[in-house]
Amino acid sequence: MPHDLPKSYEPAAIETRWADYWIKEKLFSVPTPPPGETRPVFTLLLPPPNVTGRLHMGHMLNHTQMDIIVRWHRMRGFLTLWLPGTDHAGIATQMMVERQLASEGKNRRDLGREAFIERVWEWKRHYGGAILEQMKRLGDSVDWDREYFTMDENLSRAVREVFVRLHEEGLIYRGKYIVNWCPRCGTAISDLEVKHEEVPGKLYEIRYPVVGTNEFITVATTRPETMLGDTAVAVNERDERYKHLHGKKVLLPLMNREIPIITDELANPEFGTGAVKVTPAHDPNDFQAGLRHNLPQIDVMDEHAHMNQNAGPYAGLSRFAARERVLEDLRKGNFLVGEKDYTIALGKCDRCGTVVEPRLSTQWFIKIKRLAERATEVVERGEITIVPENYKTIYLNWMHNIHDWCISRQLWWGHRIPAWHCKCGEIIVARETPAKCSKCSGSDLTQDTDVLDTWFSSGLLPFTTLGWPEKTRDQDVFYPTTLLITAYEILFFWVARMIMFGCHFMHGHQQDPVLKQASGWAGKQDDSVPFRQVYIHALVRDADRQKMSKTKGNVIDPLDIIRRFGTDATRFTLAAMAAPGTDIAFSESRTDGYRAFANKIWNAARFMFMNVDRVEPGLRPGAETVPSDLLEDVWIRSRFHRTTKDVNDALRDYRFHEAANRIYDFFWGDFCDWYIELIKARLNAEGPAGTDSAMIACRNLLNLFEASLRLLHPVMPFITEEIWQAIYDGKPPLKSIALAAYPQANERQFDLAAETKMAILQDLIVAVRTLRAELKVEQKQKVPIQVFAPEADIRSLLEDNHGAIERLANVESITFAEGSLAKLTGARSTARFDVHVVYEKKIDVAAERLRLTKELEQIEKEIGNGQRQLGNQQFLSKAPAKVVEGMRKRSTELEVLREKIRSQLDELGPASS
Repeated sequence: MPHDLPKSYEPAAIETRWADYWIKEKLFSVPTPPPGETRPVFTLLLPPPNVTGRLHMGHMLNHTQMDIIVRWHRMRGFLTLWLPGTDHAGIATQMMVERQLASEGKNRRDLGREAFIERVWEWKRHYGGAILEQMKRLGDSVDWDREYFTMDENLSRAVREVFVRLHEEGLIYRGKYIVNWCPRCGTAISDLEVKHEEVPGKLYEIRYPVVGTNEFITVATTRPETMLGDTAVAVNERDERYKHLHGKKVLLPLMNREIPIITDELANPEFGTGAVKVTPAHDPNDFQAGLRHNLPQIDVMDEHAHMNQNAGPYAGLSRFAARERVLEDLRKGNFLVGEKDYTIALGKCDRCGTVVEPRLSTQWFIKIKRLAERATEVVERGEITIVPENYKTIYLNWMHNIHDWCISRQLWWGHRIPAWHCKCGEIIVARETPAKCSKCSGSDLTQDTDVLDTWFSSGLLPFTTLGWPEKTRDQDVFYPTTLLITAYEILFFWVARMIMFGCHFMHGHQQDPVLKQASGWAGKQDDSVPFRQVYIHALVRDADRQKMSKTKGNVIDPLDIIRRFGTDATRFTLAAMAAPGTDIAFSESRTDGYRAFANKIWNAARFMFMNVDRVEPGLRPGAETVPSDLLEDVWIRSRFHRTTKDVNDALRDYRFHEAANRIYDFFWGDFCDWYIELIKARLNAEGPAGTDSAMIACRNLLNLFEASLRLLHPVMPFITEEIWQAIYDGKPPLKSIALAAYPQANERQFDLAAETKMAILQDLIVAVRTLRAELKVEQKQKVPIQVFAPEADIRSLLEDNHGAIERLANVESITFAEGSLAKLTGARSTARFDVHVVYEKKIDVAAERLRLTKELEQIEKEIGNGQRQLGNQQFLSKAPAKVVEGMRKRSTELEVLREKIRSQLDELGPASS
């Protein structure tokens, strides 16, 4: 049966089919292995995308790199588990459902908590799987049978267990502190969820009258609306200017409330006036000063950042409207004595962009220092390695300066805090709902309304997804996981917290010693770490290296790129540009080039099938071949094995770009452009000897092509699957190329001598092709060449391979000269040889002069137009910088071209009269 491969390569026609096939056949499902398993283990936890998520270019890069490394390990015989799932994304998901309710004229409080939670589950069932479907479209080789959701019952039970244990250990406490509060989301958020932007603002200087005197103390603030909650003014004890005021009071403008002057290090004599207002309920530093001096905590804003009853006449106003009213009243009262332009580092909610408000609030916290100590040690000692290395320094710096973690969120969607409040004031933390109060035995208990920070539950995933808190065989086999591939922005959100939780809750865990030894981790003594290595991938930017954002309008939709160029070409682009430690400037032209690469492979496969079906129908890879010592066969084997070594080495060190580029250079260059062209004559040879030669060439071609497909498969899974299946006419020895062995280098096949000889032949052929182009030799016209090769072995090499030179360089004959040819027109000189293309083109001088003259006139005209525009100041002031730069570059190019044409005209001699 002839091989069936369509004439045209159409990625859309094959990619969905194979993605569905891999899932249907459960090719990547990994049942728990019983004791006795000896294969090395590779485990990768997918960073769970938000259930609200859609695929973006960062995901595309992350998933490409993960899939490459997973397929590579699987093909190398590792017991390979890639664990997928989605995160419930408390803030983002609740926001989405609340928007949906708002469109119906409702809000969550109309529904009540239980009905709202059910509405969220309904939303999740309808819309929450979009990114998982996109992952399937990408061909992610995850174990879909193990897919999890962070709100699954088994994971929720594990979250409750962790909370209760930490509380029992005294590491979770409840207290009233200043937190970052998002008025839009209506919840506390962590420091990590606040993004700071430097924006122009104002610094306002306000006079506070000193009670019983004619003096004033002037303070400065960027948030005058918070002065309504001031409970003191602080000066420094060393500041001589204010010593006479120690112990006195000031009258708070607008509120007519007397507040004390205190001495505290909060006031810096070198900054501003040396006096500062103290607002304990609205500033973290003021809060600490308030505790030191036992100051009242007056909260003047509600949860939506509107002024509350404590703000007196300003109650009901939004914080920014209140600011304007306060400033207006301060001016009227002659209290505002100065306004200065001032750059403010404004904190905004990373989710919704709302300006964050420091707010006094009762929250749940983790005492983090104890957890952080072990998480610091394992990285410092190399029990966890972070790549690239510079991220290790960033991680350690953060861990050394870590603060307690606020883990409660004022949301309804999420893991509800397992704490119950009794009217007597007792709080009971328990795994199950308590029947009565442990203090007063009352039964009227109310569960805490807060939920846990989403990162709390996701920080447990490396072990909870493997069955913790029960002790399971999955933990013995797959924990610690091997690798985490993730983005820098969640190094602290997620990575650090997984390390802290893993080291704490998996303390004492021992991986199956046989599997640990087989996997190469025997030297790593601590098996409590959640993973052995962390690879931080790059950021994908636009072609101008600008960060993608909706505001800039430069966001690239990966699904659009996939529709136009195919998944394989998109994956290859990202892999080929993913040098560790550098961001990717995504270029559609590069993707188009890799689409051409896929097309090249497709056409090479069709050429191979055509010859196999003609020379030896039914031929399959692995068919016995007569060892060939022909230069091209020895050379291509050496190149293949050297490439294989380089690719394996590169993937081992996460140098995805090197792996992709080495495969590209070999498959397109060595294999398609050179080897196939070199053996075409053998494939078409006739007679008994010719038939044998054709069969050997055909078998070498097929075996090498099949091995090259396996080498390429992790990067381009779809096209390699399609062609590999076609090689076997749909009856392969395995269900998928993804289960076939990954090529391993045989260094005995390395042949430097053969590679050197072929390089000399290639140099000669390329030199002749270049000379032909410069001399404008017609493509089909054969030309004689002269070669000077001073070394006898080089001359012998060229003589032995004259047929290949003649075919590939379109040469009529080769003559060997006895002296240098370097000074001849139409010659090239290298360290090994000189080559001269013997060609004298007969031209119609008059016609050529006319053509060049017209071309010169056109260039002169374009130069003139450009100079007029570049000399127009009005044009230059309005035109984009890129346009002006492009015009200047074009002007320079035209001037060079003009001189070249003038030289060509001079060479033609004077025009005949």
